[in-house]
Amino acid sequence: MSNENEKVQVLIIGSGPAGYTAAIYAARANLKPVLYQGLQPGGQLTITTEVENYPGYADGVMGPKMMMDFEEQAKRMGADIRWGMATKVDLSSQPFKVEIDEEKWIEANAIIISTGASAKWLGIPKEEQLATTGGGVSACAVCDGAFFKGKEVAIVGAGDTACEEAIYLSKMCSTVHMLIRSEKMRASKIMQDRVLATSNIKVYWNTVIDEIVAEERIQSLNVKNNGSGNIENIPVSALFVAIGHQPNSDIFKPLINMDETGYILTQPGTSKTNIEGVFAAGDVQDKTYRQAVTAAGSGCMAALDAERYLSEKGLH
Repeated sequence: MSNENEKVQVLIIGSGPAGYTAAIYAARANLKPVLYQGLQPGGQLTITTEVENYPGYADGVMGPKMMMDFEEQAKRMGADIRWGMATKVDLSSQPFKVEIDEEKWIEANAIIISTGASAKWLGIPKEEQLATTGGGVSACAVCDGAFFKGKEVAIVGAGDTACEEAIYLSKMCSTVHMLIRSEKMRASKIMQDRVLATSNIKVYWNTVIDEIVAEERIQSLNVKNNGSGNIENIPVSALFVAIGHQPNSDIFKPLINMDETGYILTQPGTSKTNIEGVFAAGDVQDKTYRQAVTAAGSGCMAALDAERYLSEKGLH
């Protein structure tokens, strides 16, 4: 690596509510942050239609519009927002070194990782198209369940998250059809018991989706019983896919401590990772809440933690 590398105080890897909020706070602290937006500028919210639960938007807001507002605010504060993605990192010594687009290296005194997580999909026709066009497919019941009050919906998944989301949906939807591909759930016993005790959750064992019946919006599901091969049609207004998320953390392995799924581990109550000067915010380190507002809050924490770190080291 030559001495011609660009040098920055704070490098933010990834956009979305966490990255942009970190950029707003870091810029206000005169840290001159540089943010690389990654593969999906704005993160998961750019494939979300309407957001009703973010404070300050009384009438709701479209996900892409909200992320444009975040980005514009960060730019107004003086953050340097750039296209491009981190392709390699060297965290072995200060300053840290990050390769961008396999072309150039940037040196940074502090790094904030806000690369987010990606929903896992079933991989069946129409699924992702309907998810990105507001057609009734979603990977977040808490985000989108309220749009289907009083209606019949389906959820796919067999873990604790799927059970939690099924119970959440049962409180506002008339019927929740829960599709489980094997004869048992992976969820904890207590969560299974809660699902089975909820009168308007109908559990389908050994069942997979054969086809999503939809034009612009989902109309029904053709589901197949793995044992008998029988196909049944279930009219639903929405399909929630709850088979997990994959944190976008691969380039940081094995340098940064993670759990078995790849979520970055941070010190409780902070955004600090196991490497001093490297911080993580948003869905890349949060498998519990995964909301825009919590991601933004952790982005704020990361910027404040980075500012304190740089001050203590005499780098700011």
